[in-house]
Amino acid sequence: MQVNKLLLGPEEEMDFLPIIPLNEGGQEDGQELVVPDTIPILPLRNTVLFPGVVIPITVGRDKSIKAVQDAYKGDKLIGVVAQKDSNTEDPGIADLVQIGTVAKIVKLIKMPDGGTTIIIQGKVRFKINSIIEEDPYFKAAITILKDEQAPTDEDFNAYIANIKELAAQIIQLSPNIPAEAGIILRNIENPVFLIHFVSSNLNTEIIEKQRLLEIDPIRQRADLLMQLLQKELQFAELKNKVTAKTRTELDKQQREYFLQQQLKSIKEELGGDSNVQEIREMQRKAEQKSWPESAKLAFQKGVEKLERMHPSTPDYSVVYNHLDLMLDLPWETYTTDHYDLKKALVTLDKDHYGMKRIKERILEHLAVLKLKGDMKSPILCFVGPPGIGKTSLGKSIANALGRKYIRHSLGGLHDESEVRGHRKTYIGAMPGRILQSIRKVQSSNPVMILDEIDKIGNDFRGDPSSALLEVLDPEQNSSFYDNYLELEYDLSKVLFIATANNLQGIQPALRDRLEIIDLSGYAVEEKVEIAKRHLIPKQKELHGLKSTPIRFTDKMIERIIQDYTRESGVRELDRQIASIMRYEARELVLKEKIKSSLGPAVLEKILGKARYSNDLYKTATIPGVAVGLAWTYVGGDILFIEANSCEGKGELKLTGNLGNVMKESASTALTYLQVNAKKYKINPSLFTQQNIHIHVPEGAVPKDGPSAGITMMTAIASVLTGKKVKSHLAMTGEITLRGQVLPVGGIKEKVLAAKRSGIKEIILCALNEKDVQEIEPAFIKGVRFHYVKSMGQVLELALV
Repeated sequence: MQVNKLLLGPEEEMDFLPIIPLNEGGQEDGQELVVPDTIPILPLRNTVLFPGVVIPITVGRDKSIKAVQDAYKGDKLIGVVAQKDSNTEDPGIADLVQIGTVAKIVKLIKMPDGGTTIIIQGKVRFKINSIIEEDPYFKAAITILKDEQAPTDEDFNAYIANIKELAAQIIQLSPNIPAEAGIILRNIENPVFLIHFVSSNLNTEIIEKQRLLEIDPIRQRADLLMQLLQKELQFAELKNKVTAKTRTELDKQQREYFLQQQLKSIKEELGGDSNVQEIREMQRKAEQKSWPESAKLAFQKGVEKLERMHPSTPDYSVVYNHLDLMLDLPWETYTTDHYDLKKALVTLDKDHYGMKRIKERILEHLAVLKLKGDMKSPILCFVGPPGIGKTSLGKSIANALGRKYIRHSLGGLHDESEVRGHRKTYIGAMPGRILQSIRKVQSSNPVMILDEIDKIGNDFRGDPSSALLEVLDPEQNSSFYDNYLELEYDLSKVLFIATANNLQGIQPALRDRLEIIDLSGYAVEEKVEIAKRHLIPKQKELHGLKSTPIRFTDKMIERIIQDYTRESGVRELDRQIASIMRYEARELVLKEKIKSSLGPAVLEKILGKARYSNDLYKTATIPGVAVGLAWTYVGGDILFIEANSCEGKGELKLTGNLGNVMKESASTALTYLQVNAKKYKINPSLFTQQNIHIHVPEGAVPKDGPSAGITMMTAIASVLTGKKVKSHLAMTGEITLRGQVLPVGGIKEKVLAAKRSGIKEIILCALNEKDVQEIEPAFIKGVRFHYVKSMGQVLELALV
């Protein structure tokens, strides 16, 4: 029953409180109701109006408001019909049922929120013959369906009495229905109105209510109503039973909770403890734990201490958290390594292109593990420029070995306790990052990446790199001591991999413990393969273009690399490809189609004009200009060395933000040429009558190191002899006063930088030949190498 429903929303979502009219029939003042042949139609969504019943409705639809207003101005009669589907927002002719109730608008109220509420009383049923108007609202030609007079026989009276009794029982069983509803029912005398009133408030589907409205004669309507009331009564009884059962269970739970709280209070008053369950659970876990004897003894002592402590004491949580850490650590729990070398190589090749040396080192480690079954893990350190995949390679190694993966970023770390942990007596004390990570992955042999180890802080606040000495020493890390744990923990099975951009940033003692593996920058050919295999598929997926036919040719990728990037890694290349994908995504959304390949003009439109040009480095049009090769932490680069002379007293001037070593190289070069002036056909008087000025462009960038020695000497010799330096030529090497050429480092990066810049010939020290041989021949195709031992050979090759 729905006697207590309140008015909530517009006519399509309305609930109501029926109002009992003074006259239970449909007439007013004893006069017969006159209904016109055509009448405005008001569709309702969630209810069926029965004759005699008065309900309030909030009207929300524009059509409905117009129909109500027009009807209220006229004879105040309107046809109310139900919708077939209550979810239809804007019903059409087909959405309306054919039989409804003519209603009289008793009152029209304008609400403060701008809505309209009407109070209507059902008068008589009608049938829609046809809809004659749809705009501005439905208007229909109708036929009135008059109800027969209620039968007076005993059988029908029994029906009516039974309906009253069932409705009263439902009201009694429903706590939400007020008791006054029963009084209303008992005072209804008209049997037809009683049937309509109960039908209107029946808690059943709209379709069932519509059946009640449509069915004839009145005796059949009463019979159907009784069936529906029986069903609702059974539901109300079942609901009442479930509610009573649930209330009993809740009462029982509340009683138990109350008693537990009383028991807890009594124990606390008596000085007892309430931690028995916690300690028992810990002991149960400890029995199933596989751990060293020392850890077992320490745990037993901790538990005994915990049993003597009251939970409210401050030290209780300290001891409890310490024991909890001991239980959570995977003391002798290891993941099983994958010993399939071929499969491991496939995994490594799938994730990273090239990097043969590192892959061979991992396969060697796997092979030893397979043969011996156990060995201390190596401490590897990948050194190379940014963006070449050092960190991601660590994850790939973990996948290949079948181990858990942990990554720690050490950049800016300045607190030693981040590594070793705090003493557990401090407030907020925690174990160090190493043990926290092992606790998290639940394995004592993960692959642990120590990222940016060369950028660890070292100041008055602490020196974490010294704390790492124990962690990264294969002879010591089997008994790593964490200040919080206060026990030794075996880290010898952990495969530590450190990454760095510059070895100079790592303190010597720590560097000595690392197995250094140099990672050089990528050649153009390698970058093309990386772009095709990894970067382009990744960016297509990230930008929702996975299924679109965008093709990148090798020439196009090469152009992006040479004109828009200057790096050893591929991060900037990845960003440029992402820019292209964003452009393609926009084109696809706007034009619904995209070209499968991009031409140079479109590429320039997306990425702008070329940022870098190789023409600058290919030729030296005047004497005194030589091209050197430099190494930076982001890879190799090309360096101009410019020399010029003017009248003076033989002074040497150096500009370009040069370091001490580079300044000394310039002085050495000048002294060597002064001593050997006649040999190289230089007028000795120039050294006393001319000032020499050496400048290295890009003055904002600090430069240092001995590798520009032969380049400086070539530039000075060129300006003093008036001979130009050969075009397409670059050089690198250290010089001595005796005219020897010494080897320098970073050869691969320097050579690849020269190749990127269009250099055709490179002069190197003879001892650097071995470094060139390590470079893939395909990457340096078209570059000619000259290996020299003395400065005489350099000048002979360089000066035209």
